[in-house]
Amino acid sequence: MDKNAATNPVIAYFDCVAEFYDNESADYSEEQIEDLDEAHEQIATLLAGHRILELGCGTGGWTEVLAETAGSIVAVDASAAMLEQARTHGDAPANVTYRQADVLDLPDDLAGEGGKFTAVFMAGLWSHLTRDQQDLLLASLKKRAGKDVLLVLFDDEYVEGESATIARTDLQGNTYEILQDADGNRHELPKGYPTDSALRKKLGNAGREIKIARWEFYRVLTCRLK
Repeated sequence: MDKNAATNPVIAYFDCVAEFYDNESADYSEEQIEDLDEAHEQIATLLAGHRILELGCGTGGWTEVLAETAGSIVAVDASAAMLEQARTHGDAPANVTYRQADVLDLPDDLAGEGGKFTAVFMAGLWSHLTRDQQDLLLASLKKRAGKDVLLVLFDDEYVEGESATIARTDLQGNTYEILQDADGNRHELPKGYPTDSALRKKLGNAGREIKIARWEFYRVLTCRLK
């Protein structure tokens, strides 16, 4: 297990489920698949030609979609097991580089020799960060990515009967869900379903031109870093 997994419950959980993670899509409803296909098309078009820093790339599902139109992608994840799946399944796009790193402690050399990133993309990561972690990440991105970089946050919506139940709320207002891994072990993970106003308030100091779109199963926020 990666050393970060011992102290980060999110990394520990995804290390445990990496081998089976892609199989979850087999249980998607027709409506959920339609929402996801539409999101794929719209976001791939939005990020066409960009030099993308993808944070929390997981098994590379979104990476492969974006690689069809992107100039280049550096796909980062803290879970070694998830990255192993990303590197070995499906095609290996020539314009993608995979890196293991903690998104809250990004290395200085991520951009490489190609120059600065023009976009930052996250799918499913933002909602697994606590409020304090979100603030740390935004501050890091403003410093490392720079002004006017396009930020795209994609996440799932809460759907009654489909989403895991929120188990508790801590004193800082962070909400948590309980998930089981393939061995039946229970994992408590931060999981948020923010309103539009909460998202705008959180991103307001770091971004401008904030736009939010919602489908039944998913949402996407876009903005430009200040």
